[in-house]
Amino acid sequence: MGLANSLGEYFDVESHGSDVRTEIVAGITTFLAMSYIIVVNPFILAEAITIPGYEFIEVVQMIAIATILASALATAVMALYANRPFGLAPGMGLNAFFAFSVVLGLGIPWQTALAAVFVEGVLFMALTAVGAREYVINLFPEPVKFAVGAGIGVFLLFIGFQEIGIIVADEATLVSLGNVASSPASILGTLGIVLTLLLWARGVTGSIIIGVVSTAVAGWTLTLGGVFDRGVITPETLPSAQYDITPLVGAFVDGLSGVDPLTFTFVLFTFFFVDFFDTAGTLIGVSQFGDFLDEEGELPDMDKPLMADAIGTTFGAIVGTSTVTTFIESSTGVEEGGRTGLTALVIAACFLASLVLIPVVAAVPNYASFLALVVVGIMMFQGVADVDWSNPAWAVSGALTIVVMPLAYSIADGLAAGIVSYPVMKAAMGEYDDVQLGQWVLAAVILGYYVLQTGGYIL
Repeated sequence: MGLANSLGEYFDVESHGSDVRTEIVAGITTFLAMSYIIVVNPFILAEAITIPGYEFIEVVQMIAIATILASALATAVMALYANRPFGLAPGMGLNAFFAFSVVLGLGIPWQTALAAVFVEGVLFMALTAVGAREYVINLFPEPVKFAVGAGIGVFLLFIGFQEIGIIVADEATLVSLGNVASSPASILGTLGIVLTLLLWARGVTGSIIIGVVSTAVAGWTLTLGGVFDRGVITPETLPSAQYDITPLVGAFVDGLSGVDPLTFTFVLFTFFFVDFFDTAGTLIGVSQFGDFLDEEGELPDMDKPLMADAIGTTFGAIVGTSTVTTFIESSTGVEEGGRTGLTALVIAACFLASLVLIPVVAAVPNYASFLALVVVGIMMFQGVADVDWSNPAWAVSGALTIVVMPLAYSIADGLAAGIVSYPVMKAAMGEYDDVQLGQWVLAAVILGYYVLQTGGYIL
């Protein structure tokens, strides 16, 4: 009782209309809802991060530890500094951009990509410290802000479908439906998606992690039962637990040398943009559940949660993971009554406790982990409703943002298409006054970059 009372007093739980027990339950609830990131993030990043002398699954375990540490630290800062009940972890979409667009797509070394994340985190901290949030927010077109979530959702869906084998390459049409019914892994992955979506529709807390684990268990049950040989739907071998992450820690330092300034700046810009608006939008959205917003619809002292995000991103890059952001799954804990940083402290503690499960991560088949991308991608479509599709400037900018991301296999390219098209469409409509000078400058810089890139002058 002494510890409970002390925690209650430190976080001022009573004045927020809550109690210690409620905060603890809320923290556990949020952790269960977002814990899938411990499994999914490593498998995504390990597609791009290769370390000589280590097998793929060993790298997966290293990144899992980095994921846990970055999530725990960022969420602890959210608890102790911001006193808000929000959980943070490496963001979905940002990890896919890191792996598939930056490293595998542009051919940038993963160490350099981590360097971009590190610089982004430092820049984020500086802007947050001087209160420049409103200026940055106002610089980007509204349709892009609302459409970016849906665009990332389609991108995640596309990646998830490919990894599971639902969508495959085709010489004639580029992509087509795969032979799902003839592939045991594809069948299990598809059934896992269906199960997870049904659980989500029923409002089951932790539906994604339940779907991932259930699918993995089904694969191992069929293998151990003799239906399939090892290596068909389960890893052929399982390495011993890998808790040494020294090959990852500090790797970003090597990435700061020998980089192309223009390409590095563009990658940095994209990380920053998506992280900034993803975090801001998530904070506002989750805060609505807990009645945290003021009369103007703003979150008081919002700079504090943003600082937690920035610190988590910077630390995450140091230990070897992609951008950290606030998770929308925090709403589950808020709905359970979480109102203070004590909820976040419990989330952080749960992340640290999950370090004992690192050996289990290696046993999760790819198709089980990547089903989370499909489910999260579907969930991210909600922002489409906020786009004014009757307005030509909004429709063109929003549609290009959403469609170009999966087609170009790059979040950055989708953002660029939306940002460049908005002022052009506004000008065509005669609404010059609605476009800020900064928006024209930003569009011109991005357009110039793509002229150089597609012309073969830079990466």
